[in-house]
Amino acid sequence: MTASSKKSQGEQRPKVPRRLLDGVLLLDKPIGLSSNDALIRAKRLYRVKKAGHTGTLDPLASGLLPLCFGEATKFSQDLLEADKTYEATMRLGIRTTTGDAEGEAVDTREVTCDEAAVRAAMARFVGDIVQIPPMYSALKRDGKPLYEYARAGQTVEREGRNVTILALDMLACALPDVTFRVTCTKGTYVRTLAEDIGEALGCGAHLVMLRRTGVGALTLEHAVTLDALTALDEAARDSWLQPVDALLSTFPVVTLDAESARRFTHGQRLPLNALVLDRSACEAADRVRVYDQAGVLLGVAKAANGVLAPERLVVSGAV
Repeated sequence: MTASSKKSQGEQRPKVPRRLLDGVLLLDKPIGLSSNDALIRAKRLYRVKKAGHTGTLDPLASGLLPLCFGEATKFSQDLLEADKTYEATMRLGIRTTTGDAEGEAVDTREVTCDEAAVRAAMARFVGDIVQIPPMYSALKRDGKPLYEYARAGQTVEREGRNVTILALDMLACALPDVTFRVTCTKGTYVRTLAEDIGEALGCGAHLVMLRRTGVGALTLEHAVTLDALTALDEAARDSWLQPVDALLSTFPVVTLDAESARRFTHGQRLPLNALVLDRSACEAADRVRVYDQAGVLLGVAKAANGVLAPERLVVSGAV
């Protein structure tokens, strides 16, 4: 090896400067990419110092993946708790190892039901239900993800989880395929829902398509793909960012005067009665978003027992 080649191998590429950027990117994640890989690519495009996502989508799934940059990461937990909406297609008559099209078929049965029977079966799953988490999931047992047991050919006992199916509507029926829209609480496995509907029909089922269309109040309407972002310059790319409080749109608003804002940003509790006209509405919501008189987001607070208690603060000047 020549001295010049050794020198070139030892040279390091200059580090790309990272940006202090705050906001929410509504990403339309493609099929075949993990949520973490999508986050890494977006973080690289925006050159941000701090970023995180708000709950994973399987590689098989596409759709809405809100990504948080900078100060927005403080509020990502609020979206983890939010209801989700999906559009999905299940194929009746075949069960697979994973509950979706990535797995191997383990059971094939004749599909004898009609559309009316499918609608009736789906109706039975609206409301509060109990789901057994799938073996191919990231839930941990004794510190190890369930999918590691599954890949080793092991099945472990899982406790049922209480979830709520808020809405379940058939969009198309071309048997053996059924496309539906579901709105559900956190922790719901749509794969498991499809399997359970299949069992209720006596033929089994697995998921062949899953697309997330909503997370809380956020929808795909304002989402963008990674390919589209890659083709843009920095200014155009930044224009796709939503403000930090896009994550908090369902929270009631409290606006503080200058002195109250100063005290709030120092973590001091404030009397709620003197701050809002409708104390009962704030306390019914439990948590509120707090602004100064210039409309700058100061943070999130608990509103209870006549007191406004700071919970998570935004760094001054960050948004």
